[in-house]
Amino acid sequence: MSRPPIARRLRASGRVQGVNFRAWVRDRAQARGVSGWAANQADGSVEVWLQGDEDAVAAVERAVGDGPPHGHVDRVEAEDVAVRDGLEGFARR
Repeated sequence: MSRPPIARRLRASGRVQGVNFRAWVRDRAQARGVSGWAANQADGSVEVWLQGDEDAVAAVERAVGDGPPHGHVDRVEAEDVAVRDGLEGFARR
């Protein structure tokens, strides 16, 4: 029996814009079957929505904390959020 999906909203701060961060997160999420999006924010952070299997979401969340080779993540704020019905794929916004 499979577990129900979970959803987490993250806000990554640091050098996360202009370093291909959103595409990097998308690639990690897609590789693990996690749906959601990554969107630049006006304050220089990136908001990330992750939804899927608990272990897969946790793996992508850990990757977000590490960041891409050309970026630097200073902080990740995370919160549990309600799962959105019909959310499929991963988008860069």
